[in-house]
Amino acid sequence: MPPHHEQYILRVTAGPTYDTSKHQDVHVNSEKPVNLSSEHLDARIHVRIKDYRGLPQNSPSTSPYFNTPQHPYDRYSISFSFTPKRSIAGHHLVFGNDFDHPIRDRLPPLFDKAFGIVKWWIDPGLDGDVLCDEPYLYGALLSSINVLSIGGKGDARADLDPKEGEEGEVVVYEEGAEGDGHEVRSKHNIPAASAQRQKHFLNEARRKDFEFEAGREHKCDFFNPYLDFNEFALKIGYGLPPISIIGHWDGQPLRTHSLRYVLKDRQTNTELFVVIFQLIPTEEAKKEGAEDPDAQFEMVHGGKEEQTTGGDDDDLD
Repeated sequence: MPPHHEQYILRVTAGPTYDTSKHQDVHVNSEKPVNLSSEHLDARIHVRIKDYRGLPQNSPSTSPYFNTPQHPYDRYSISFSFTPKRSIAGHHLVFGNDFDHPIRDRLPPLFDKAFGIVKWWIDPGLDGDVLCDEPYLYGALLSSINVLSIGGKGDARADLDPKEGEEGEVVVYEEGAEGDGHEVRSKHNIPAASAQRQKHFLNEARRKDFEFEAGREHKCDFFNPYLDFNEFALKIGYGLPPISIIGHWDGQPLRTHSLRYVLKDRQTNTELFVVIFQLIPTEEAKKEGAEDPDAQFEMVHGGKEEQTTGGDDDDLD
């Protein structure tokens, strides 16, 4: 039997809600973003994964992103820009993982220790409950996101004609501001460096004082060297062996072989966009002829007519 990580192939989708029928396939390691628009926001999303082995077939195994000075050790990145259509209080906007089914019986050994290290060393603002019926791990965007760039508002936006998606153009967001976003950072005394900004916003009063304004663009990047999507394993070091996720999913319904990231307004309990990493059995992909784009869509979506919707009801949601 092949190793666990060779038994599955990865597929990444993104959409404005948990409803996967409204999702698009993400072209991993491509500079072509997924563009989303809803009643809540406009967003652009890039996903990069080092050593990627997944759908669509013939996707690049890596991205020039990982050759930049900022990211030589990172294993993946979810970078996104979003412009809210209504203002959202800083302490209500969160980013993280959630599930619509219990996972307490599938957590790998040492998970508690790993979570403790993550909360102590990586993200002190992380909040969650993995033992409840709908488990979640959220961090306030202001204190958890690795990179935050505050853009201009309305006509003052600095990138009304962005170059994102041009061939050879590597999109790497950096901490800072654009246009009159500099005034926002100054008004809230936001430190210039990302680590200091994260620490600054661990203070709840400061988060409450901040507002993600309607019409103002914000650019974010979430990355780390700990989650290896090629093996679906958590590698955080500190004397802990790699924690395999796949090994504790085997034998479970296919819908559970997913990891969901969400940007969410917790005040209204509204998801603003969702990115799903889903494992599909490699043998199933081969049997269904995943090398053929049409057959690949039939395998993933359940029929050619589903190509226009980008998902089905048998996924995570």
